[in-house]
Amino acid sequence: MIRAVLLSTAALLATAVPAAAQDEAAARRILERTPLIDGHNDLPWALRQAFGNDPHAVDLSANLDASTQLHTDIPRLRAGGVGGQFWSVYVPASLTPVEAAKATFEQIDTVKRIVAAHPEVFELATTADDIQRIHRRGRIASLIGMEGGYSIADSLGLLREFHDAGARYMTLTHSATTSWADSATDAPKWGGLNAFGEEVVREMNRLGMMVDLSHVSEETMMDAMRVSEAPVIFSHSSARGVTGHARNVPDSVLRMMPEDGGVVMVTFVPGFVNEAVRSWGAARSAEEARLKSLNPGDPGAVTAGMQAWMAANPAPRAGIADVVAHIQHVRGLAGIDHVGLGGDFDGVGSLPDGLEGVDAYPRLLAALMAEGWSEADIRKLAGENVLRVMRRVEAVAASKSGERPNLAKLPEAGAPE
Repeated sequence: MIRAVLLSTAALLATAVPAAAQDEAAARRILERTPLIDGHNDLPWALRQAFGNDPHAVDLSANLDASTQLHTDIPRLRAGGVGGQFWSVYVPASLTPVEAAKATFEQIDTVKRIVAAHPEVFELATTADDIQRIHRRGRIASLIGMEGGYSIADSLGLLREFHDAGARYMTLTHSATTSWADSATDAPKWGGLNAFGEEVVREMNRLGMMVDLSHVSEETMMDAMRVSEAPVIFSHSSARGVTGHARNVPDSVLRMMPEDGGVVMVTFVPGFVNEAVRSWGAARSAEEARLKSLNPGDPGAVTAGMQAWMAANPAPRAGIADVVAHIQHVRGLAGIDHVGLGGDFDGVGSLPDGLEGVDAYPRLLAALMAEGWSEADIRKLAGENVLRVMRRVEAVAASKSGERPNLAKLPEAGAPE
């Protein structure tokens, strides 16, 4: 009798808790056992921009949501169940290659200083086994991802030094086409990768450094996947078939992911996940260009004109449902084994409603569970897929351990045809 009463009470309590809250609790339980590994977070650059590149200048052990513009702090990472984070060591594409190399090493140092400032929370990781070991210890595995191949200054020697410093992926381009690879958001020059760009990919394979194809043109994606012997990643990209932004992955490439073995880590950038936001951003840029052409040398007139335009054209908002739609699309074309998460927190000025900080992952996973995703599905999305890719990249590098370093160079007279 007592057992029946207890079971009845438990059932009543379960029905009293909203289904969304139950799914969030279930997601958190999953993340206790499976590390959620996010592909891209720009906290190091945010610290450089706003806090003198000093992780001690802001209290990351406090919830900073109300007091700063940061999307990331330790309480919210814990609430979000984050078990592994690729910290981006982004530097602007506007820097000269040598300046970019210097700044990238400085940003790698920033990541290591973040970890050193909070050793009870973070630990550096360079392998899949490291991530799982660190997660089991209750810490957040901290990995380093380079964003923009211009940082190697056309030097495979520098690429090797970045790998030695801890970088485990490199995005081949950022916003600008480099001397060896075409960007998705700049005029093409090479039709994808040129001959030196192919050597960069080969050397990344030898080193065990993941080839990241976020930001690159479709032709560069195709070339890199053809050349690479290891699976590729997209550290923070969404689906072009849902939102027509050049930064997103086209359906033709998504269909190639099962053969490649890689993973598309869906990002949360509003203009990449919501077509209305994307269209609004394009219209805003066009209006700003128009005003500048009409008012040369008069920035005040441009500012006033833009304020009037924005008052008349309020920005639309993205939401969790938009990100869910992209994840579902990637899963539908590439398969459940080839989708992950790469939020781009602290790399964007705004985020979808409901995904405003790194504490939001359980909410997103709960939304997927409400659409029928199983626990096994959630585990793959959260971390198992990227762990599998990392292990394959490591295995390819191990198979090449007897090979000498690649000494290919970009000719000083100009890039190879």
